[in-house]
Amino acid sequence: MNRHKPFTAGSLANNHLNRTMKIVLMGTGPFAVPSFDKIASAGHEILGVVARPPVLSSGKAPPESPVVVWAKANGFSIATPDSINAVDTVAWLKGLCADLFVVCDYGQILSKEALGTARLGGINLHGSLLPRHRGAAPVQWSILSGDSHAGVSVIHMTPHLDAGPVLVRAHTPIGEHEDAGQLEQRLSQLGVAPTLDAIAMLAENDSLPSLPQDPAYATKAPRLKKADGQLNFRYRVSWIDRQIRGLQPWPGVFANLLLPDGKSMRLIIHRARPIPTATASVHPESIVPGMLLHGKMIESLSAPKTAGASLTSLGCELAVATIDGYLSIEILQLAGKKAMTADEFLRGYGRHTLLRLETPDESHPLLERMIGMAPAAPIQSGTHSETSSERSMTQ
Repeated sequence: MNRHKPFTAGSLANNHLNRTMKIVLMGTGPFAVPSFDKIASAGHEILGVVARPPVLSSGKAPPESPVVVWAKANGFSIATPDSINAVDTVAWLKGLCADLFVVCDYGQILSKEALGTARLGGINLHGSLLPRHRGAAPVQWSILSGDSHAGVSVIHMTPHLDAGPVLVRAHTPIGEHEDAGQLEQRLSQLGVAPTLDAIAMLAENDSLPSLPQDPAYATKAPRLKKADGQLNFRYRVSWIDRQIRGLQPWPGVFANLLLPDGKSMRLIIHRARPIPTATASVHPESIVPGMLLHGKMIESLSAPKTAGASLTSLGCELAVATIDGYLSIEILQLAGKKAMTADEFLRGYGRHTLLRLETPDESHPLLERMIGMAPAAPIQSGTHSETSSERSMTQ
């Protein structure tokens, strides 16, 4: 295996470009905007911006994508082809005579023919430490799989999904209570320096040292769907915590709130915290997974039977029982209502003593896949990927 290491973020931060590049930017979602904005101000010639076409839904005009909004605000020409690999699109790309494509959060895989229309092909900023988490949802799967660190990789693109050799990368710890939306925002900023470094490297040298990805270490990060948000409290609280954080802000998590009168309604949980195991190691026999606890129920559990903190001392007002602990619910939302705090919810529903959240008997596909994934090995201090720019992103 080739042992060349990729450059690390910030390694060229103080270098001035000796040669400008003719660049086409390809992206759609918000992850691309910080890097695109810095590229545009770095002295390169931006030939145009390519984004995915908007998707019509329910007859309403779809909102413009974040990259299109940014491109319009900066006066760049915009193209939204249905397929980047269509014959006419490839011919159009060839006519641009670009040096390089810079791709991030675009949503289509470029064919060999499309990549071949730029002198140096394309680079892609990806939201994981490749080859881990190849696919559409790398940030979410970094949390779902229990990784201690997340990161970004800039690869020299091939026609295969996220499989090109790594040019530059950077990493950052995942916060204990950090959700996917928060982590993605941090990673979008962390990705700016590696992307600029990769472009500067290519501007100086057409052939660069890189690290071929070892497919033996590749994992998949498939796109999530709404059904993945179904909660099942027959699983461990640590797994449910990852599910909640990994699926924020989309697709979100939910359960059916079952009322004593037999009625039910959809309940969405926006923010929750797992109760430490030492506190919740033993359930009273009367408490079953899915039961909502509040008021006197919380107080009855506040005297710790072990060395852990109590539910009351943790500021827990509303909790749901899981198979091995409790989940303190902080922000929730009933279908058709605004998001509310646990205290606001209890003002309306605290009079009920037998509230519970529906807990399906069948296994949960997403949670089962999470359980089957081993977390990534911790990143050791002193490795080549620990740089000043990365340390500035730690929490």
